[in-house]
Amino acid sequence: MEKMGSQLDEFKLFLLENHVQENEIPSFLEAIKGFIQFLDEKNETIISFSYGKLIDYADKLASNDEKTAKYLIRALWRYFPFIKKNHYIEEVIDIAESASAMSNLYNRLAEWHGEAVRDEIFKDIVIPPLGAHPEKKPLVTKLVMKRIEEKLGEESTKDLLRPCLHGGQEVGTDKEKLQELKDLDKFLMIKRQNFINEVERHIENKTAMFAQMVDNDVLDYVKTIPTMGAGVRDENKIIITKIPYQIKKFLNADTTHMKRYYWCYCPWVRGAIKDETEGEISRNFCYCSGGYFKLYWDEMFDQPITVEPLETTLWGDMTCKFAIEIPKKIMKEYIREE
Repeated sequence: MEKMGSQLDEFKLFLLENHVQENEIPSFLEAIKGFIQFLDEKNETIISFSYGKLIDYADKLASNDEKTAKYLIRALWRYFPFIKKNHYIEEVIDIAESASAMSNLYNRLAEWHGEAVRDEIFKDIVIPPLGAHPEKKPLVTKLVMKRIEEKLGEESTKDLLRPCLHGGQEVGTDKEKLQELKDLDKFLMIKRQNFINEVERHIENKTAMFAQMVDNDVLDYVKTIPTMGAGVRDENKIIITKIPYQIKKFLNADTTHMKRYYWCYCPWVRGAIKDETEGEISRNFCYCSGGYFKLYWDEMFDQPITVEPLETTLWGDMTCKFAIEIPKKIMKEYIREE
């Protein structure tokens, strides 16, 4: 315990050096101490605990003290890399990934269709807070999607979800690169190679990629899917396939439904795939996943574009694949015909 106290003192200095607000640091440290005490009662430690312990603890905490649950997630996001236990970030992501999506849908419904419609759809529904067990979330998705489609119809439901509910891929310097190349196909080829290079660097450096360790099996698999990482143009569409959420577990899974479970990123769906009740969730929910790409390409192309799901694990497929519309202006300016 003395060593752990010293480590937390060092972590406090780390937080200060990384410009975390000083008034928040005591809450970060107290949240971590609470988790350490919980693990101690289970005869485990924060540097060696079994998968599921953090999820269980955060779920109980969120039910009683949502504010501390938020501090815990934010603190551990920094603490695990600090103590060089990056693999535990995977469990943090399981809890935190897209946590605000349903709240964002709640707010968007009011903004687009009015508070009365929003209140009718969410009547008697409690949105799981940050920290809640991820497998509680699909129960909400099933009911909310059913009510939305009954109230608004299928097309309005798709439109509601198309912009994504939790943000998109960052553009960074990509837009300038595309404008410099003036060649969309070449741009996609470079992004694809950069993606392969990134996997190779993580293997060489023994570092985590998307909070998971990768190896040559992952590299070989990624190389077999040309559309993974950046996408490939097919006439006036970019066809892109997501990399599996937990790719090593995906590759090692024995059953098709567990392979689909490990592929899926969305915590509002994944638990239903795991218990094979995904048929109770509207397939239109995957327009939200397409929106992750839409936000990126909207900015890249300087105009709103359409993204359509082609295959998703929610639908029973073994991949999540999307078609991204290329506007006519971009086709004219950035496609070099042979």
